[in-house]
Amino acid sequence: MSLFSSLFGRKAPQLAPVDLAALRCDVHSHFIPGIDDGAPTLEAAMELLHAMRELGFTKVITTPHVMSDGYRNTPAIILGGLDKLRREVAAQGLDITVEAAAEYYLDHELEQKVMLRQVLTFGQDLLLFELPFMSEPTILLQLVFAMQTQGYRPVLAHPERYGFWNQDLSRCEQLKERGVLFQLNTIALMGGYGPSVRKQAEKFIDRGWYELIGSDCHRMDHVHALRDTLAEPYLHKLVNSGKLLNAGL
Repeated sequence: MSLFSSLFGRKAPQLAPVDLAALRCDVHSHFIPGIDDGAPTLEAAMELLHAMRELGFTKVITTPHVMSDGYRNTPAIILGGLDKLRREVAAQGLDITVEAAAEYYLDHELEQKVMLRQVLTFGQDLLLFELPFMSEPTILLQLVFAMQTQGYRPVLAHPERYGFWNQDLSRCEQLKERGVLFQLNTIALMGGYGPSVRKQAEKFIDRGWYELIGSDCHRMDHVHALRDTLAEPYLHKLVNSGKLLNAGL
């Protein structure tokens, strides 16, 4: 080996995998069977829950999609599915706590749901919502204000995935100033959504903008990607930052 290859070709030592047991709780997933694009059956849901327990999680807060033009899930539908899932968890003796909230799509019906308090939250009034991927909704700040006036704490799901913010972080800064919490999709850090999303997630970690981390797990390939993320330096940086709220939920 030449001097130059020994100096410049040497790879950085790989970090040990992050122990996800330190997070205790995953806050974003799609495990209730048959009501969105997540687990299609109870058997598939249980396979995912067993995998999450093996990864170190002792609690999951599963968050089915709610959107007016797609998955019209109500609190009753979600909580009914949660009850069935919990019964199967107990029947199999799986040592994991399962709770449910929802991932609300910011559409024309969300403000009404918020004002009527017809939403499911987790933790201390944390309300998880997502944006369209094509463009920022004009009513974004209006919705954030509505959530806060009703006593909710808005949590923006996977902000690193909204490509319309890639070149300008001013709106993200504004959301943080207004008290919006950011939730990272863990597998973004191994390139699960492409290099630009990974770079954006790293920028947000450098700025200290994430308070929550979630798997956004729909199926087993997400579990495999999650395992592949555990040695990523930026995951270590975030978990060791002391900013994450997962363990207290």
